Amino acid sequence: MARNPLRVLGTGIITGAADDDPSAIGTYATAGARFGLGFLWIAPVLLPMMYVVVYVSAKLGRVYGKGLFAAVRDRFPRWVLYPLVACAFTGNVIEAAANLGGIGAALALLVPVPVPAIVVGAAAIIVAFQIFGSYDLLRTIFRWLALALFAYVAAAIMARPDWGAVLRATVMPRVTMDAEFLAMVVACIGTSLSAYIYTWQSNQEVEEQIAEGRTRWRQRFGASRGELERTRRDVIVGMLFSNVILYFIILSTGATLHPAGQTEIESAAQAASALEPLAGPAAKWLFAAGVVGVGFLAVPVMSTGAAYDLVQGVGREGHLNAKVGEAKLFYAVIVLVTIVAVALNFLGFNPMRALVWSGIVQGFSVPPLLCAMMIMTGDRRMMGARRNGWLTTMLGWITVLVTFAAAIALIVAWAS
Repeated sequence: MARNPLRVLGTGIITGAADDDPSAIGTYATAGARFGLGFLWIAPVLLPMMYVVVYVSAKLGRVYGKGLFAAVRDRFPRWVLYPLVACAFTGNVIEAAANLGGIGAALALLVPVPVPAIVVGAAAIIVAFQIFGSYDLLRTIFRWLALALFAYVAAAIMARPDWGAVLRATVMPRVTMDAEFLAMVVACIGTSLSAYIYTWQSNQEVEEQIAEGRTRWRQRFGASRGELERTRRDVIVGMLFSNVILYFIILSTGATLHPAGQTEIESAAQAASALEPLAGPAAKWLFAAGVVGVGFLAVPVMSTGAAYDLVQGVGREGHLNAKVGEAKLFYAVIVLVTIVAVALNFLGFNPMRALVWSGIVQGFSVPPLLCAMMIMTGDRRMMGARRNGWLTTMLGWITVLVTFAAAIALIVAWAS
């Protein structure tokens, strides 16, 4: 243990870091710039929802022994399965494209290299590690990359905020019912509870079991109370980490850009550059480095997630513990999704705007998939004695209702 301190960090910390991907960073930075410290309350509100959705997805993989869409295929009719797969797959592709653009914009701020070249080079490096690296190597790299997110804590401290005002804004929500504010709430919910997180976490529980030698489904089916407790602790740590980071991202831009009147962020590079005269040059470097570091973690999570979605949706198998020759379709999808994501970056879309809109789209797609997960983890046939208890059931269904309500409120605001 002493020779490998990262062993104390389970799959939850990777999921938590991936949840704060460049898409999320763009959304939270935009929220802080546009609404200032008055948006800090969203972090504690999101925490229990973030925990429950990741926990039920982890529980599904750990107890049922299959990834999310393999489980959906077993439990639901095809007319339910295929739309869910299509939405999740499409969301993964769009998120991967937007995040590659985020990496390019941020890294171009630090090194004199054209953004298109950075996007292509980053994609090539990521695919090479996915295809030629082992699962254990990827897991270790992801854990180190997760540490890049602490840059946002430092950036927020450098902003020298009024900590009394910060505390008041955190515990005293200020909510308005205009379309712009509600769109940002839905975007924050969507990017914090993104569908790719469910896919990733459920499948990582399966990958961990396969790495332990339980290669057949019957060997993985079921879980001890101790295993579930470890999973729960892992998820709690990961989601606390993710939530603290999102809080400090909003704080860093809310305490600097918003008071300075810079409420419109058009790119990751602009967000980082704008911090320099307000919080010093180190803040710019920290903000940009955080985008790059977590981007290299999040993009493979998304492209691999898309492969999990499609392969499991059509009833095939594939996982990162398998060699390329053993899971040709799985790795082919990873490569194809990465190529499409790179291509989308040459269509001229605004990376930061795409990141926010992808969060809004995720906000609309979250409720039906979360509903399906709650049904499966409450099903005795699938979970046995490990089906959801009353607290998980209550938190899960409240989260379903909140996500539905946020999406409906946005539609009403747009229509009025």
